[in-house]
Amino acid sequence: MQSPPQERLPAAPGTLRVLVVDDDPTVAEVVAGYLERGGYVVDRAEDGPGALERAGVFRPDLVVLDLMLPGMDGLEVCRRLHAKGPVPVIMLTARGDADDRILGLEVGADDYVTKPFSPRELVLRVESVLRRSHVARAPEGDATSAVGGVWVDPAARRATKDGTELALTLREFDLLTFLLRHPGQAFAREELMREVWGWEFGDLSTVTVHVRRLRGKVEDDPARPRLIQTVWGVGYRLDAPDGEAPPDAGDATDPAPCDAPAPRDSRAPRGDHDRVPPRAEG
Repeated sequence: MQSPPQERLPAAPGTLRVLVVDDDPTVAEVVAGYLERGGYVVDRAEDGPGALERAGVFRPDLVVLDLMLPGMDGLEVCRRLHAKGPVPVIMLTARGDADDRILGLEVGADDYVTKPFSPRELVLRVESVLRRSHVARAPEGDATSAVGGVWVDPAARRATKDGTELALTLREFDLLTFLLRHPGQAFAREELMREVWGWEFGDLSTVTVHVRRLRGKVEDDPARPRLIQTVWGVGYRLDAPDGEAPPDAGDATDPAPCDAPAPRDSRAPRGDHDRVPPRAEG
């Protein structure tokens, strides 16, 4: 089959593009409608192969991707999208199993939303992810940081380990940059979710999975991490190796107290009754 053209379809200057992939036409229509009202240009696909084809033509800034798709499941679609280049992905799933959500994060999804969900909450998640990838660039003159052979340049969105460039997802890069800016300080998962993800609510296992993925890329032995330490009962801390001076933390302020117990899961804002229904069993 001939490869689709790689040029972008026309859109207004500054308009961000979202590809919605779901084989349930009701869900796809509702999600697309809310995103369009939010000012996004939206394209749709209803199966895995179609999602890859549309992504090649549409060149989305973000993909809203259902986990259960005909032809090719969402996990494989996410893998293939990332093999072609970095693109933020929010995974949709009708399953309540935590293993399915974690699998989505493991293959590089930036977030997931479980059906039934609020379309307005999904739009907020989309805004948060896109803000990080397109708006939240480091201010001019922001210095690079390095520790333990790991180096980040926030302005260029580049990270290396011992001179080799790291293939980090959007959230992995932001998490690493944040920890490097606050060496020796312990952060609870709630704090990391608020400071790195920009969320006041969400499943805290998202942070756990991203820390594990990041360790796999920056640690010599992820099973015995030297840089990103677990602080039991609190959260995580980045330590400089013995004998190495920590990077300059700049104007970083002390974090909020970290001794509060971590809630198992936080909830979306109340008062939103127009929720997308789960997929009908058949």
